Amino acid sequence: MSQIRANGIDIHYDVQGEGPWLILAHALATDLTLWNDQMAALTARCRVLRFDSRGHGRSSAPDMPYDFAVLAADALGLMDALGVERAHFCGISLGGMIAQHVALAAPQRIDKLVLVSTTSGYPLEARALWAERIAAVRANGIEPLVGPTLERWFTAPFRETNPAALARIGALIRATPIEGYIGSGHAIAGLDTTDRLAQLRCPTLVIVGAADAGTPPGMGRRIADQVSGARFESIAAASHLCNVEQPAVFNRLLANFLD
Repeated sequence: MSQIRANGIDIHYDVQGEGPWLILAHALATDLTLWNDQMAALTARCRVLRFDSRGHGRSSAPDMPYDFAVLAADALGLMDALGVERAHFCGISLGGMIAQHVALAAPQRIDKLVLVSTTSGYPLEARALWAERIAAVRANGIEPLVGPTLERWFTAPFRETNPAALARIGALIRATPIEGYIGSGHAIAGLDTTDRLAQLRCPTLVIVGAADAGTPPGMGRRIADQVSGARFESIAAASHLCNVEQPAVFNRLLANFLD
């Protein structure tokens, strides 16, 4: 794993495999290791670039509100620094929001787009919820969010039978810099790409967890309906982090689409 300076920050990244470039963008309050269960399947067919988003993992965590213009510029700056002209781009949750903005800002650089457990915008009441969450983290830190977040991200049967996975993801949440969580929360609260998605021309796959309460399947369906020719897939018995909860199904969907 390596670090590079791009768009004014240090970005921590990892490159493995051979073939066409595939960029992976992780969820809020995780890091590039969120994709560990995908690496064996993906590096057999792609040169996989995964990175820690601004405010996460070992990348810089400026203490300021972020927006998707700057988060997309981070990803494009990383591509520039590594000489990546074109790539497939797969993002989950926050990473899927970044992926939408990268594809809209630089469509000529995206081959195929995969949007997982994500949305193109929130109703006003959800934006108010983000303001409350940001205030709570500023006052009390990340720790009080760990339990409720794991409950949202995984179904009850998975939580009961996979303590090691919950401990791993819980540790990622716990390790997220407060500045990164708050900065990214500001970006998420202002998300609004729905009316622009029709501009996208790249082949697009939208994946949802059928039991995802955080970004319900209808949000993914709305994205797929806006993008001409987009494919929509729902993974049964999975909530928000469907790539962790059902990795075999997720990997098969992603590999079939990329092939």
